[in-house]
Amino acid sequence: MSGLHFAAVNAEGVVADLDLLPAAYRALLKMRAHSEPGGRIEIDQITLAGMLSLSRAAVNAALRDLDLAQLVKKKRAGVYQLNAMLAPYLSPEDAVAAVKAMPASERLNAPGFVERYRKAVEAYQDQLAEKRKTREDAKRRQNLKAVS
Repeated sequence: MSGLHFAAVNAEGVVADLDLLPAAYRALLKMRAHSEPGGRIEIDQITLAGMLSLSRAAVNAALRDLDLAQLVKKKRAGVYQLNAMLAPYLSPEDAVAAVKAMPASERLNAPGFVERYRKAVEAYQDQLAEKRKTREDAKRRQNLKAVS
């Protein structure tokens, strides 16, 4: 992919501040390296897992972390889009145009970007805890019915 340029911002510094899962950093770098100009990448989780020597479950968790951080969005099965500030472009002008066109809230240098990520992770963890509690309650009720 020679000739590709990345957006002229210190995206790496902001990404480092996110405290992503280690597998998420690796997945992001691999996806950046294999994406088309503009940041579109066609890759399935199994292929990405093989490229990273990780399990599919680890890649799934990494992609979820990247989505919560607004760094990679799943468009459909096997198709992802990198944040415009991380994507490769054919020219610096293309990079600047893409960053200008993106919503301000998705920019890596937006005020509170890191805090929004942390809140998104917290909300996701709360959602998982609530699902676990609901399953445990249902199982407990099922066991009580069986005993009655």
